Amino acid sequence: MLKTQPLYSPLSIARLVMAFFAGASTALSFAPYEMWAIFPLALSFALWQSQTLTAKQSLYYWLSFGFGCFAIGISWVHVSIDTFGGMPIVVSITLMALLALYLAIYPAICGYLLSKLSRTSKHTLNPYITYLGLFPGLWVLTEWLRGWILTGFPWIWAGYSQTLGPLSEFASFIGALGLSFVVALVAGSLLLLSQKRIIPILLILPTLALLAWVAPQVNPISTSGKSVKVALVQGNIAQSMKWEPDALWPTMLKYMDLTRSQFDDASSVDIIIWPEAAIPAPEAMVEDFLINANQVANINNTAIITGIISHQQKDFYNSLIVLGNHHLKQQQSADYVIDGSNEYKKHHLLPIGEFVPLGDLLRPIAPFFNLPMSSFQRGGYTQANLTALGYHIAPAICYEIVFPEQVRASVTDETDMLLTVSNDAWFGASNGPLQHMEIAQMRAIEMGKPLLRATNNGITAVVDPHGRITDAIPQFETGVLVTNVALYQGETWFRKIGQFPLLILCSLLLLLGVRNYLRK
Repeated sequence: MLKTQPLYSPLSIARLVMAFFAGASTALSFAPYEMWAIFPLALSFALWQSQTLTAKQSLYYWLSFGFGCFAIGISWVHVSIDTFGGMPIVVSITLMALLALYLAIYPAICGYLLSKLSRTSKHTLNPYITYLGLFPGLWVLTEWLRGWILTGFPWIWAGYSQTLGPLSEFASFIGALGLSFVVALVAGSLLLLSQKRIIPILLILPTLALLAWVAPQVNPISTSGKSVKVALVQGNIAQSMKWEPDALWPTMLKYMDLTRSQFDDASSVDIIIWPEAAIPAPEAMVEDFLINANQVANINNTAIITGIISHQQKDFYNSLIVLGNHHLKQQQSADYVIDGSNEYKKHHLLPIGEFVPLGDLLRPIAPFFNLPMSSFQRGGYTQANLTALGYHIAPAICYEIVFPEQVRASVTDETDMLLTVSNDAWFGASNGPLQHMEIAQMRAIEMGKPLLRATNNGITAVVDPHGRITDAIPQFETGVLVTNVALYQGETWFRKIGQFPLLILCSLLLLLGVRNYLRK
């Protein structure tokens, strides 16, 4: 019998408050806490509380759950709005609340459809199908939609809670979104356990334990016996000075001085990485500096990959370029010239930060809508790998690393490494940069490639294809990370098939619910 208490009764309000705190607890599943078991437990608690609610009640319940999840889980967004947005605290908190409320719509849709499709006036869907099929399918589809609609925000997918969990390597087969399905499946089995249906949990948990052991054994990725020596430079430039004209030359000279320090060693590095917009100026404006840096790289038989602002006619791009490349073991790349060759232009731009929707309307309202360099154009979805001393590198600039299919589209049979560069100084000492690092680790697992991550102030690190950080520089320090990166061969199943089979499966599970609804 469905509960029909008024929406604003004390019992209903108490239930919504508990939903909020259940959602808020999921933040502990992500970096820096990594309590991976909390997410499925929180989901199962929400399922238990909402199992007898009407569709309308479920909508509000899961909206409250989602609001707690995002209000706490991505509270770090407020740092950039408050510190660099130039808005009063009341306005910045309101904007943050609106963002969390918008993102909460997706779990609310999941909860609403779960109730609507599994129960009608004449028929109730089998609970095993409801909680082991329909719910995981709906959860994954709504997470996928959140990562696509309005350019997408696929942050803190449930699957990312397992980045350092026992099932992490299973992502090389099913990806982060596939792990979201697993998390929802476990939550559903725990709900059935509360109904004294014990068989699902007795089958699912041992199966997952077996998969956790088998996945690394059957992963087709193996070391190739080759390695490349890299240096990742962390300049630690204050965000308040990043785009100041007077700070341009001191910034560039700081990166060059840190780079020159590596050439004193007899065995100099092969590839040097500077972070996103390490050179905070249009390419043509600093051509003399680039030519000099190119000569330094050539003399020392190395290549420098740096973030910079490139431009074509009146269009500006957030880009990566390669300097050096003259002394190559294999003559596959030309020396640096300002012509757009051996260059990567960021495709997936960050709303507000790199482009402003309805800019003519919003820019006059507040400085938050007029941040430095917020008028970029986007590059192509699929671009050639960067080449540095004959090595092929698949790049992703900052926010792009959170989109698995875009990273997958950049990886080819020749790709040796993944590279992501970022400037997380916008978010201070919050959890944002740590969650960003966690997401990058998941991409390394999915693609089966080592990943280099160079940032302005952290986390600068190297990740192996199993998602483990092998070397890193502490946050908020100036430094250079020098390490030998082992290269790998083979192709993961996720790189072969991507998310498409999972989305087909979830769509079929959704059709089961639709069929049940139509039977009324």
